[in-house]
Amino acid sequence: MLRSLRDPLAKREDEIAATITAEMGCPTRTATRIQAALPQTLVGSYADLLEEYEFDHRVGNSLVTRTPVGVVGAITPWNYPLHQITCKLAPALAAGCTVVIKPSELSPLVAYLLIDGVVEAGFPAGVVNLVPGHGHDVGEALGGHDGIDAISFTGSVRAGTRVAELAARNVTRVTLELGGKSANVLLEDADLSKAVKVGVANAFLNGGQTCTAWTRMLVHTSQYDLVVEQVAQLAETYAPGDPTEPGTKLGPMVSAAQRDRVRGLIETAVREGARVVTGGVEPPEGCERGYFVRPTVLADVDPDSTVAQEEVFGPVLSVLRYDDEAEALAIANNSVYGLAGAVWSADADRALAFARKVRTGAVDVNGGRHNPMAPFGGYKRSGIGRELGSAGLEEFLELKSIQL
Repeated sequence: MLRSLRDPLAKREDEIAATITAEMGCPTRTATRIQAALPQTLVGSYADLLEEYEFDHRVGNSLVTRTPVGVVGAITPWNYPLHQITCKLAPALAAGCTVVIKPSELSPLVAYLLIDGVVEAGFPAGVVNLVPGHGHDVGEALGGHDGIDAISFTGSVRAGTRVAELAARNVTRVTLELGGKSANVLLEDADLSKAVKVGVANAFLNGGQTCTAWTRMLVHTSQYDLVVEQVAQLAETYAPGDPTEPGTKLGPMVSAAQRDRVRGLIETAVREGARVVTGGVEPPEGCERGYFVRPTVLADVDPDSTVAQEEVFGPVLSVLRYDDEAEALAIANNSVYGLAGAVWSADADRALAFARKVRTGAVDVNGGRHNPMAPFGGYKRSGIGRELGSAGLEEFLELKSIQL
């Protein structure tokens, strides 16, 4: 059934990408390469996993078996509207569960295309259910419903804690994937040209509206001025524009509220001593109409300042300086979040040793590529539980011991 779902998603790839671009402003090339393509890979990965996953194993005289948790409520965000649904739907189906999906009210339409694919794939009625609506109505009802056996939520800390409170009343299992404030650490021996280029691209991907975005670039004092200049030059190539144009790398924010919030955090950063190297709060030239924000680079950012601590969710990159590796690690871990991050060094062992000490659920070493089979989730206020791979599957399985 999972393999049969992948085909209609592939057939609708162009329509899915165009819908996401229209709904939340993601540039067409990102919407096609990532937003529409990754869900196909994800669904296929769980079909592959089922061929080798052991649901039963023996421990002495006990048979330990894993069974479906039951009915899963999936509450998903607007920034990767299809991918974040399939991150929950595919493993829940692989576990043998039924699913009720509540997409974000800001980007719900792509979920209808998914349901078209579900019907085409031949899933029985009632296995996958779509209930669109606002969080304060549908999200609250789903989170507190005693017919739900597990809730999987992706979104803000504020909304996630509310879902957890509602679920706790019924002792419902909860998986939370919340915010991030990822550090991108450039050790002194790093390949700076590559690290800077990849770091800027990561920070501005999807308009910066990505929970794993490396929004804090940490640079050794001796290289700081050079890197700031390189970052600014690269940032200026991300000219905001019409997201339907093939060459556009930076589209609008999802809403006026999000645009205003991002601009407000830039203003706060300046008040707290940061220096705007490029960008700022003024509307980009030629983009006065729409929810656009200039790609912004902030230098001389204090590690304890608001912009270094709060998730911006916009095209804003802060460059912080450090004096030695110990200070770099302390700054990287100076966050209530712990979702992702990166480290760069010419010495792979040094980079790996540093990565082990970063308190986040994921760390990329020298630009290591995304692995959809590796567990994804966060430490601290970035969440509870994991998605993707076997760890994601096990969020929707119960353990049972049968003594023989």
